[in-house]
Amino acid sequence: MPSVDTLITRAEALLARLEAVLPLPLAAPDWSASIAFRYRRRAGGCRLEPVRHVARIRLDDLCEVGPQKERLLRNTAQFVAGHAANNVLLTGARGTGKSSLIKACLNEFAERGLRLIEVDKADLVDLPDLIDLVAERPERFVVFCDDLSFDEGEAGYKALKSILDGSVAQAGDNVLIYATSNRRHLLPEYMKENLGYTHTEDGEVHPGEVVEEKISLSERFGLWISFYPFTQAEYLAIAAQWLRGYGVPEDAIAAARQECLVWALERGSRSGRVAFQFAKDYAGRHAS
Repeated sequence: MPSVDTLITRAEALLARLEAVLPLPLAAPDWSASIAFRYRRRAGGCRLEPVRHVARIRLDDLCEVGPQKERLLRNTAQFVAGHAANNVLLTGARGTGKSSLIKACLNEFAERGLRLIEVDKADLVDLPDLIDLVAERPERFVVFCDDLSFDEGEAGYKALKSILDGSVAQAGDNVLIYATSNRRHLLPEYMKENLGYTHTEDGEVHPGEVVEEKISLSERFGLWISFYPFTQAEYLAIAAQWLRGYGVPEDAIAAARQECLVWALERGSRSGRVAFQFAKDYAGRHAS
């Protein structure tokens, strides 16, 4: 029969093995290492990783989105100042500046204590732990979810819904959620769901339970900011703005107009992203 010392040694070895495979609790990063962080799941646990090279985009770099810029800037300024502010859902056409506007706001307010934490939608189930981690920090945190949408049954959907509004454990005063999406309703919608609508005698329309559930998440964002496809003139103005940023002279910008339109035609889009890509290509090819 093994001795007591032998049993203790075996028990300690077993505990060491268990500790090696159990997920580690979320630890605080070096908050001074960056103004932006990424939440990442890795083998053995989760962690916040400082972003070493934060996108340097500025508010002045973004044009043709004036109303959207003003609304997000005002909400973020309220938040940084410690006043009431809303969680924000930015929706609309792809490549129109939704994510860029959030990054520009980070750079605008970083010196006043704004920080950004990027979270993938698959990791939103850990959102309560993340909010607890930053609850006592003096900084103001924007949790950033880019290109947000959900398939049926994804766990992150209900976690985000509860944190936004409806759970006992809500986000603290120093946390807001900014999300971007190409669609207003964050779950897929199907034609058959229209059968759930009911009509009253006085003409009122009431959506069915399935449709109500799909609308309910986006309604929990207090501020909706919509983005729209750009006209040709707006697309050219955005491309010209980026070309100026690369130091291209005005006469060359005017001469590049037709080439810029062909670039958009080849890609089937006149988005701000396409304009930026053209400007990078043009400036690189004509660099002295």
